[in-house]
Amino acid sequence: MRWLRIIDSGLGRVAYFCGWIASVAFILLTLNVFYDVVARYAFNSVSIGMQEMEWHLYSVVFLMGIPYALRTDGHVRVDVFYTRWSETFKAWVNLIGALLLVIPLAGFIAWLGIDFAYESYKLGEGSGDPGGLPHRWIIKSLISFSSFFTAVAGIGMVTYAIRVLKRDAHYEDSSHSGGGLA
Repeated sequence: MRWLRIIDSGLGRVAYFCGWIASVAFILLTLNVFYDVVARYAFNSVSIGMQEMEWHLYSVVFLMGIPYALRTDGHVRVDVFYTRWSETFKAWVNLIGALLLVIPLAGFIAWLGIDFAYESYKLGEGSGDPGGLPHRWIIKSLISFSSFFTAVAGIGMVTYAIRVLKRDAHYEDSSHSGGGLA
């Protein structure tokens, strides 16, 4: 059982790292928007590149936040029902949901995203606007990158559900809302 706890802890750390990346990107996004507003309204200056950077950073926040949300149970579901279920039933729902939905869907999106980013790289795709950002393949590759980590978080859902089924962890523990690292 110790090996499962070690694997689960490692998967939790990966998800937390994704959350850290999303947090840093959010801070950068906030600073970017602040700069854009001040530049526009105080100095009547507009930077297309900085405006495009906003949606690039927003993409990082959203896509890298998904693995973190899965690990910390911050994702959307019908909590009206979920909170009333037993630990065992929750574990089975999470286990089946991760195996049938999260992991296969994330893998499929990652697989499709590779060609999407590669095509952008081959074409040398950049912004269509003058002064916009080049190398659009970088942000497009984030789709596959984050989907890979979403699949890893799905595996973490599986390991944590197995731990709950084996009575080695609990969903109500603060350790799970803190990443299940205990």
